Amino acid sequence: MLQAGIVGLPNVGKSTLFNAVTRSRKAEAANYPFCTIDPNKGIVTVPDPRLDVCSKISGSQKVIPTAIEFVDIAGLVKGASEGAGLGNQFLANIREVDAVVQVVRCFEDPDIIHEMGSVDPIRDIEIINSELILADIASLEKRRQSRAKKAKGGDKESSREVEVIDKLLPHLNEGNPAITLELSKEDADVMADFQLLSAKRTIYACNVIEDELAAAIDDPDSHPFVSKVRAYAAESHNAEALVISARIEEEMIELDPADAKDYLDALGVTDSGVSTLIRGVYHLLGLRTYITTGEKETRAWTIPAGAKAPQAAGVIHTDFERGFIRAEVVSYDNLVECGSLSAARDAGKLRSEGKEYVVNDGDVVEFLFNV
Repeated sequence: MLQAGIVGLPNVGKSTLFNAVTRSRKAEAANYPFCTIDPNKGIVTVPDPRLDVCSKISGSQKVIPTAIEFVDIAGLVKGASEGAGLGNQFLANIREVDAVVQVVRCFEDPDIIHEMGSVDPIRDIEIINSELILADIASLEKRRQSRAKKAKGGDKESSREVEVIDKLLPHLNEGNPAITLELSKEDADVMADFQLLSAKRTIYACNVIEDELAAAIDDPDSHPFVSKVRAYAAESHNAEALVISARIEEEMIELDPADAKDYLDALGVTDSGVSTLIRGVYHLLGLRTYITTGEKETRAWTIPAGAKAPQAAGVIHTDFERGFIRAEVVSYDNLVECGSLSAARDAGKLRSEGKEYVVNDGDVVEFLFNV
């Protein structure tokens, strides 16, 4: 299972978000129960309203969502790349995850002291990004030194690595993350082996207070802190920035669904922003969902973006991929429009697809196979 690491400076809401999400985003009826792998890891279900709709259409007995893993990474302080604070642990943990959720404090609260003495989201982001870049520079310089010796001896693989490192180092030394450097596919494949911290796909979570959530979701650029983060993320990291309120999510943990809805209604929102964040992270990880539905269950299945039908079938069982014949496919929108699978078939919306079909997010699929 792919992992997303939650990072941030102290007192930005990072741990509040992690604790709230991993305790409140359990699947219904223990289909995907929250499981504490160790104190700072948790399985989180991916909210998908399409499942409930498909379940009603099919009269399913249960609904099984898909899930991803979140990791609450130790807080960072300036100088982490040189071992300050829990720097070494912080950097090692980031290296292990597949994507990063950087929580940014976008609220004023005199009762919550900021590590740097004031609220400045761009400064906070730059502290973290600078530490990642500095760690990457140190790692690449050390790697170049060892590979250069082998390259002189005629080792072609080492020569290729030196070439790519020599493209990366000037970019990093200018303060730019590795992910923003334009590389050929071949060079990008070489860079992937370096496991660079600043090459991790990143999404920014702008953490706001309860009273500001509705306005910030409706018009993010109306919020002075959020607007700055959105602009910075797009320009410097080619990344997305979403609005959340970790405190709202935490306060809803003990509420039943009806009370939680009333609470959100009173705030003028339908969600704390966390559902959108989880779905954003899911897509950031390069994951997509197809759906199977019937009387027994409606279930979401996770596939990598671009997966073809046999590969998608193999997620259910290896026999499905090995003996793949064809896939019966209807898009979610067409299924809802028709009202049932049989009606979709009668309307010509249910298609038979072969081995080269690329499964789309939201496809409702039934596989035919023979083993």
